[in-house]
Amino acid sequence: MTDNSTTLQLAFDLLSRDSITPDDKGCQDLMIQRLEALGFSIQRLPFGDVDNFWAVHGTEGPILCFAGHTDVVPTGPAELWKYPPFEPVIVDGVLFARGAADMKGSLAAMVTACEHFLSQHREHNGRIAFLITSDEEGIAVNGTVKVMDWLAQQDEKIDWCIVGEPSSSNTVGDVIKNGRRGSLGCRLAIKGIQGHVAYPHLALNPIHAFAPALAELSAEKWDNGNEFFPATSFQVSNINGGTGATNVIPGDLVVIFNFRFSTELTEQDLRQRTEGILNKHGLDYLIEWNLSGLPFLTSSGELINATVKAIKDVAKIDTELSTAGGTSDGRFIAPTGSQLVELGPVNSTIHKVDECVLAADLDTLSHIYENIMIDLLS
Repeated sequence: MTDNSTTLQLAFDLLSRDSITPDDKGCQDLMIQRLEALGFSIQRLPFGDVDNFWAVHGTEGPILCFAGHTDVVPTGPAELWKYPPFEPVIVDGVLFARGAADMKGSLAAMVTACEHFLSQHREHNGRIAFLITSDEEGIAVNGTVKVMDWLAQQDEKIDWCIVGEPSSSNTVGDVIKNGRRGSLGCRLAIKGIQGHVAYPHLALNPIHAFAPALAELSAEKWDNGNEFFPATSFQVSNINGGTGATNVIPGDLVVIFNFRFSTELTEQDLRQRTEGILNKHGLDYLIEWNLSGLPFLTSSGELINATVKAIKDVAKIDTELSTAGGTSDGRFIAPTGSQLVELGPVNSTIHKVDECVLAADLDTLSHIYENIMIDLLS
């Protein structure tokens, strides 16, 4: 470890803690200690069993916020890993550990970027902030969303936000996320009448009743997308019906499906059109909707320009703007009007056994973050 950079040393310290969501296991204490030494003011914001903190350096002007999470997903069977998942190791230039890519490597790079920047720009313009949670990989109800509520109560607003999610595809910085699709989930319960398969006239098969509606929902063209987003997609993830017996018509059917939708549609559009199709087919149903995130987009602005330039200057590549992938905590921040990008390591091993990143990529990432601060705050 003594031969590693300060970024890698901090990454090792963070990765050695088994902070499986929502447990932080002291990761935030490590970050807070480093940030307090730089003069950041710290506000710890625990909600329920979740640790969060808000840190600020500077007293006035626009806020550039680094946002991220200390929690990681479970490892799966540890014996399937080449190396123990919470004993980080670098082998042939590759750093292995749960959270290396998602996203403790980014957290380490954010902290050391600030250390380098503040060593040269103590009297910088604006403010630097950190919004860190241990509730991103789980149900995400006591984390970033609660901190954003608290910030609103303080009449505080984030102007620019860098989320450290692993955005890159092949090399660090080749892709940044400047938006995400919305996610609308649904649990649909369709009522039928249970009976004997030999007497279908005395029963009502909810699977048969739903089949034409499912065909229509699957074939529906919800929108055409736009220059930033693909067309909205409808996907069924679960269908459950039947007693397990081969001679019983089921009395009910439960279907779980999801929309990933663009800025071309609203949640209400999707709900109304879906229920219109169900009603047209005369189904007896109960429906429960769950909106886990609205679509958001930063199409242009100072943050995009600074990020693209920093990647070009440091990594010597042209970056691609993308809105692909799932949701992130950016969905809680961007709707407040913040310009937001997601920039982090290569994402090819996230949530997998043997999660890893190129060790050198974390130093590159730290330098990119630092250059963004130089552009926006100096």
